[in-house]
Amino acid sequence: MANNDARSSLDDLRVLLAVTEAGGFRRAARSLGLSVSTVSETITRLESSLGVPLISRTTRSVMPTEAGRRLTERVAPLLFEARAALDEAASSGPALRGRLKLNVPGAVMVDILPPLIDRYMAAYPDVRVEIVVEDRLVDITAADCDAGIRYGEHLEQDMIAVPIGPRRQEGALAASPAYLARRGLPAHPSDLLDHDCIRVRISGAALGPWEFEREGVELTVDPPARLTMGTGGAAAAIELAIAGHGIVYMFRNWLDPHLASGALAPLLPDWWQPFDGPRLYFSRRLVPAPLRAFIDLAADERSRPPSA
Repeated sequence: MANNDARSSLDDLRVLLAVTEAGGFRRAARSLGLSVSTVSETITRLESSLGVPLISRTTRSVMPTEAGRRLTERVAPLLFEARAALDEAASSGPALRGRLKLNVPGAVMVDILPPLIDRYMAAYPDVRVEIVVEDRLVDITAADCDAGIRYGEHLEQDMIAVPIGPRRQEGALAASPAYLARRGLPAHPSDLLDHDCIRVRISGAALGPWEFEREGVELTVDPPARLTMGTGGAAAAIELAIAGHGIVYMFRNWLDPHLASGALAPLLPDWWQPFDGPRLYFSRRLVPAPLRAFIDLAADERSRPPSA
């Protein structure tokens, strides 16, 4: 029989949201900074209090039950707004206080986001900053994040998206001079089918083809992968290309220093395809003060001339 007098704490509900979003107790425990046993005991206590199972546990997966799904859908925005209200109250004094938690892909952690976070932390020393790095698109409210950064994904209607970092970026192709001396220079994207290529895979996704464009002609090439790396290993993929192990296709801004030094040589630059830069997305319903300050700082950074 359910203990109807028991009132589940906000912390317990926050643990439930973390388990649902993470799809497992271990990942949720890491994100919360708790032990796995504490997370498991919290869910068991919450289920006992409500008298219904909230999480379905099998040897292969951890999934919310229908009751768990309905509960998390209702409490996620409430917990988000409660925390935002607390941050707003804490920031009513002379100094901005609270927490800024962003969910971002690894692609922005090389040279786009770190300078912004550096300026932000210097300007607002009393704000706690947390960066969650993962490539999948998540429900930022359910994940207890204030905002996310992604490239071009479709967002829910209640989300606002604003550019952050460069408005346009470019995919670039490169290899080491030693590799090209050994294997020759490709003259057309289709020639890549006969080369050793270093591919980067987004976590949980299929290995996407390489895309090229020139004078309105678009091509996709799916070359054989001599080496495949997750996005977290992109820096190592570049180093292995420098070492002569194959051709790499990467963000141009990641390759620029190595192209400038001569460690890598550009390939087929007329075919390099531009694409929209990353966007910061967040709920239109409530913007906590620490997030508003970050949005304003990012807008100010974008308005600066390149030499500034």
